[in-house]
Amino acid sequence: MTRETAIRWVAKPLVFASALIPLAWVAWAAVSSGLGPTGPLGANPIEYINRFLGDWTIRFLLLALAVTPVRGITGWTPLIRFRRMIGLFAFFYACMHVSSYIGLDQFFDWTEIWKDIDKRNYITVGMATFVLLAPLAATSTKGMIKRLGGKRWTRLHKLIYVAGIMACLHFYMMRKGVQLEPIIYASICAVLLGYRVAAHLKKKARAGKAENPDRAGAGAGAGHR
Repeated sequence: MTRETAIRWVAKPLVFASALIPLAWVAWAAVSSGLGPTGPLGANPIEYINRFLGDWTIRFLLLALAVTPVRGITGWTPLIRFRRMIGLFAFFYACMHVSSYIGLDQFFDWTEIWKDIDKRNYITVGMATFVLLAPLAATSTKGMIKRLGGKRWTRLHKLIYVAGIMACLHFYMMRKGVQLEPIIYASICAVLLGYRVAAHLKKKARAGKAENPDRAGAGAGAGHR
């Protein structure tokens, strides 16, 4: 079995199936308990479901952001093949998170939903994050890359960095107060984005040296005097 075959027919299906485990579990828990207060979802099962789906949204979002740094550090290039799938699962769980809020929590009461978006800052930030993720999911196909052009597509998909920061902010604001889990997620996001900033600055410095080899050589010569 070649590496390409293993990735396509073994690794990708395994990642896909694994990514559905959280949804399968919470669905089973909801059905088996009938959303009762004594079931595995706790005294407030609807709130638990909503937060559970939100937690997995940010986890998949951070996993998607981690692909490039891990590939850069380990040199394992096949990892990039899983980035789109992981990113789409982040959006999938975001859709489930928003849907549970609209359907289970607010019962499609759009008046109350708009009031929440307007008055509750953490919901405002959360909805804005969802809006940012939507065009990224819609343009994730190879066809959209060709249609938009590589440069425009790359610029658009840098919104994932903003979405990552906003998702962490939403999570922190929702928890109301200093708690460990939001700090952990925010720290992970900061490290992943910091890696990209450092890599960009390093690449820019190399490009500057390549454009001005005489200046770089003169600087090196001065150091030996």
